Amino acid sequence: MPDVTDDYGYWQTVPTRWKDNDVYGHVNTVVHYSLMDTVINEWLIRAAGLDIHDGDRIGLCVQSHCEYKESASFPDTIRVGLRIGHLGTSSVRYECGLYRGSDGVLIAEGHFTHVFVDNATRRPVPIDGKLRAAMETLAHP
Repeated sequence: MPDVTDDYGYWQTVPTRWKDNDVYGHVNTVVHYSLMDTVINEWLIRAAGLDIHDGDRIGLCVQSHCEYKESASFPDTIRVGLRIGHLGTSSVRYECGLYRGSDGVLIAEGHFTHVFVDNATRRPVPIDGKLRAAMETLAHP
């Protein structure tokens, strides 16, 4: 099993659920997007202090992509690695690697791009302060 722990600055292990399997017996493709979105937003809330309910800014997804490599099936766990591939003035590209927990095999790679906007006006705002500092800790060269 390859050691990819240095490739990502944040890791979260997520269990699959019975309902995640599709009729072909593997985790359905939409679940991969959900896992990436969940890990990104949990990290934003816990590590970067983003207040998704009452904060003055929010991140809107403007692009997402997933490339599937291998399959997983319930009851597999999936280890999701998170890093920042690009940090701009108001946008950020998160990169995720999804690895099967039992053997460490890469099952998917994907990315999400958020543009941070004012919560009221929906106009772009700079990524600054604690949010930017937290993102810089995950920046990948």
